[in-house]
Amino acid sequence: MIRKAAIISISGTSLTYKEINIFKKESPWGVILFKRNILSEKQLKKLTGSIKKIMKDKNYPILIDEEGGRVTRLSNILDNSTFNQKFFGDMYKIDKKFTLIMYKNYIYSISKHLRNLGININTSPVLDLKQKKTHKIIGNRSYSENSTTVNELGKACVKFYRINKISTVVKHIPGHGRSNADSHFKLPVVKDSLRLLEKYDFKCFKNTKSHFAMTAHILYSKIDIKNNATHSKFLIKKIIRKIIGFKGILISDDISMKALKYNITKNAKLAREAGCNLVLYCAGKTHEVKKLLKETPYIDSFTKKKTSEFYKFLR
Repeated sequence: MIRKAAIISISGTSLTYKEINIFKKESPWGVILFKRNILSEKQLKKLTGSIKKIMKDKNYPILIDEEGGRVTRLSNILDNSTFNQKFFGDMYKIDKKFTLIMYKNYIYSISKHLRNLGININTSPVLDLKQKKTHKIIGNRSYSENSTTVNELGKACVKFYRINKISTVVKHIPGHGRSNADSHFKLPVVKDSLRLLEKYDFKCFKNTKSHFAMTAHILYSKIDIKNNATHSKFLIKKIIRKIIGFKGILISDDISMKALKYNITKNAKLAREAGCNLVLYCAGKTHEVKKLLKETPYIDSFTKKKTSEFYKFLR
């Protein structure tokens, strides 16, 4: 498989001539959709169909953030605003068995919509452990303040989506919950010890069996004083790959976020060098997409192998 190691975004509700050429000539690994790309069911199906046709690939990776609650890109098509992860986490405290039945039915419903719309990857669940100081950017996107609850519901979420042939992206690995800043606008710093993080936050991500995980743009100062997780070889190799044991494709969070201090091409290069298999770009600016892909290498053998596993899963 010859694909560039990047997931790109597009500007509007249909592909421009320039975007069509980018897909044809640069062959990005995948594309992520946002609310700006979605008007209606008919329009979205036409858009995803056109992307797959251009790429000559019926299983071309098309991602979306459809977590529920505040993060719902499909609000023009369905109402998913009630079902944030805290909703299910709170229910789980009261009745685990009933909650899992409800959660299974909910995910089956969302999966049906995603498949119908031509989407095969949902960037969910959020496995960040809620704290008293957790920034509102995470807030009710977290299941719970209990790491066991987060881990159990996270594994259930991944499992239910897998049954329905939708892949998942667990995030924000190795944990965004102790951050008191929004990485869209500044670099959050977590000063807690490795021992504390390993006991609670890292535990949330273990054994989820997700094909994909997304990094946190966070500086864990007691672990790597110089580099945020997306740009840290130590965090990726020693924490994410060894202590947490994540074995799938690692995707950077959006390289256009303000937490990263360089331009998008340097941010992308540093992420790849640190161990991210794919870089994610969400701003949808065509000139930046073009520039990014020109400087992005093709996927390596590990990513090829894991991508093939993802394709087999979709059959």
